[in-house]
Amino acid sequence: MIHVCFGLYDKTGRYAKFTGTAILSLFENTNALPQSITVHILHDNTLTPDNRDKFIYLAGQYNQLVKFYNVEELCADKIKEMVELIPNLKIAWSSIATIYRFLIPRLLPKEIEKIIYLDSDIIVNLDIKELWQVELDDKIFGVIPEIINGEITEKKFNLCSSKLVKPEDYFNAGVLLINLNLFKKEEQNIISGFRFIAENPQYAIFLDQDVLNYCFAQRTLHLPSKFNRFIRWARWQKEYEIGRKIYHYTGTNAIISFSLDMNDPFNRLWMKYFIKTPWFDETTMGRLYTGFRQVHVELKNAMANISAVMSGKTRAFFTLPQNVEAIKKTFSIRNDELIIRAEGDAPLKKLIAEMKKAHGKKVFFILLPNFPFNVLIKAGFAFGKDFLNGIEFLSDANGVQLNSYPLIQAM
Repeated sequence: MIHVCFGLYDKTGRYAKFTGTAILSLFENTNALPQSITVHILHDNTLTPDNRDKFIYLAGQYNQLVKFYNVEELCADKIKEMVELIPNLKIAWSSIATIYRFLIPRLLPKEIEKIIYLDSDIIVNLDIKELWQVELDDKIFGVIPEIINGEITEKKFNLCSSKLVKPEDYFNAGVLLINLNLFKKEEQNIISGFRFIAENPQYAIFLDQDVLNYCFAQRTLHLPSKFNRFIRWARWQKEYEIGRKIYHYTGTNAIISFSLDMNDPFNRLWMKYFIKTPWFDETTMGRLYTGFRQVHVELKNAMANISAVMSGKTRAFFTLPQNVEAIKKTFSIRNDELIIRAEGDAPLKKLIAEMKKAHGKKVFFILLPNFPFNVLIKAGFAFGKDFLNGIEFLSDANGVQLNSYPLIQAM
């Protein structure tokens, strides 16, 4: 029997589809006998009856097994202890479900000696038996070090920069092969790790992952990158040919924020499996339609607002010198329109001086990423009247992708 575990916190009821997609990809690619894979879902009271039924239906489709463990009820005391040590666990950028992996030894039947833990933002595009058959011997975890996926660990992770963990040993916690015979003996060690992170908040950026690395970085077996290939790094490496790997949509490329550009092979890969799940149904299509309609309405409103703002005014542009020629073409800038180059010692002062000189007769398009608009507001100018974020008007061709987060959430 192959045992695979997922943690699920689903405040809106919309996240289960990602866990379901990961599970379906696991079933699709594993050549396994009927009822030879058990998926263990560690959840809390946010799991809805409808989503629970869909997980059961999905497992039944592939003649495999799924089991549920309500950690909110079964491990209330241990969760309380962890949250009291690190209160930020409840407002973490990921979710409190990330700590559920620490509770696996408490929840699973004692006869299970090994388990694979997977995050939900994953596609298993290989036969999971390849990972399952790895022998851990005296190691607690089989892991994929972050450095393999291009991370500069000594700069990104404080445990590494402080030399508490070797840069080459710091591992990602999204894919773990766990030796439960050893892991179940480490409860006190884990609480000590939580206590250390609580007392040294500079090491708490990645919370549960930092706890795991602090406690176990030297007791792991390093595995090939194919078992946890970051989409971010694959794209950076122009590795566009989909392989037999576990793909991890982590960080800024997480599934819930990826662009709907179906020219991207990794987006197509996720969608290939999602459309086969019980979560892709008429309700999903209805939400997508509503989402696109809302985008259409917002676009029309934006154009109406621009017309009102521009009434009786001329345009001016604030951009980097190297972008001037591209901006001229994008906005069809006339020779008599003002372009302010963001260069020299005080480009902001130059911009503000020109805005005051215009006496409200120009609208300034600000074309710098991460521009501090509050500086202009403090200087007495109004957003939507005196200036606009010009970045919002750039097309995909100019490097500004559609923000599809609301549409993906709607599904």
